[in-house]
Amino acid sequence: MKNPRVLTTGAALGALLLLAACTTDSPTAGSETAPAPSESTDAGGAGSEWFVQADYDRQLAQREIVPEGPADQPWLQAIEPEYVDTAEFASAEGGNTLCFSNASVSNPWRVTGWITMQQQVDVLKSEGVIGEFRVSDAADDDNKQISDIQAFVNAGDCDAIIISPSTTATLTPAVEAACESGKPVIVFDRGVNTDCMVTFIHPIGGYAYGAAGADFLVENLEPGSTVLGLRVAPGVDVLENRWAAADKIFSESELEVVGAEFTGGDGAKIKDIVTQYLQRGDVDGIWMDAGDGAVAAVEAFEDAGKPYPVMVGEDEMSFLRTWKESDLTAVAPVYSNFQWRTPILAAQMIWAGEQVPSEWVLPQSPIEAEELDAYLEANKDMPSLHYAKFGGEDLPGFPEAWTDR
Repeated sequence: MKNPRVLTTGAALGALLLLAACTTDSPTAGSETAPAPSESTDAGGAGSEWFVQADYDRQLAQREIVPEGPADQPWLQAIEPEYVDTAEFASAEGGNTLCFSNASVSNPWRVTGWITMQQQVDVLKSEGVIGEFRVSDAADDDNKQISDIQAFVNAGDCDAIIISPSTTATLTPAVEAACESGKPVIVFDRGVNTDCMVTFIHPIGGYAYGAAGADFLVENLEPGSTVLGLRVAPGVDVLENRWAAADKIFSESELEVVGAEFTGGDGAKIKDIVTQYLQRGDVDGIWMDAGDGAVAAVEAFEDAGKPYPVMVGEDEMSFLRTWKESDLTAVAPVYSNFQWRTPILAAQMIWAGEQVPSEWVLPQSPIEAEELDAYLEANKDMPSLHYAKFGGEDLPGFPEAWTDR
């Protein structure tokens, strides 16, 4: 039996930004000094339960593997795929009913992906592959998503069920119930503790994401330089894996981590934390496990009249534009947003009886300085909360579907 496809991706960062209530150990507004490093770095990291050496080694190795598939369609590429037969689900009739249980569209990353998914659905509707696209949104509520999935199963007329789980363990029984219905099940973004689905689609993972930023800081800072880690929330495995990878790399370097603070993904809190660290001394580099608040960190340096740090951001347009305008030394790790196209195309392949990877690992590569101008140009009309690697440029609704959100 294959290993259960558990959540190990650097995935789903966006929805987790809502976990501000879970933050701990951050400086309070108005305090004169930030906490000592020992107070802010005692959770997670390379020495914790969140670090698994074998998974770390595998993900870092996968960064160097050339994926199979069309070079100009990364959403159809796969890293070291092991294919499964889908002949039992083949349907020559067309006009299939595709059902999608979504965890939420509660943040910009998910909104960007949801738009891309709908555009891909429209293409397959026009081709007669999809007749009806039924969608339920759980609004980040596990119980609602369990009910949503059961409703699809009870209806009995879904020709395939796509699930982006809200959480891992709690949604596992619901996914297994969907599999037992006899319909092909496709899980993407976050995983569950079962391998009953036909395919599990996700980018490489959290270790690869965290390492991309940490490696960049090690390469671009002098020995003895200081780094501040900004984290969204504790106890969330997709984020803990990112920090565990970074913590390992930093511990093996000559950089000094002066703090690792939980921010809840809140821009005002990020700015306050960075400001207080700057009151204590210089900060040479900023590492983030979710970079959509990176602009707030940059603003803290501007307000303090301090030189810009070496920055780890993300492929959100607000950061990419700030990177260019402020001439930062920076990198933008990516949790591939184009993955929202892949489940729709996987359903098409399954209905055609084509093989698909049992674990569909998509490429995940950061945006580096030499690529910045190209991504800025390609996304020049996109709003600030758009993600550059959304993979929808060839869809009929481009660019209006994303600009008019």
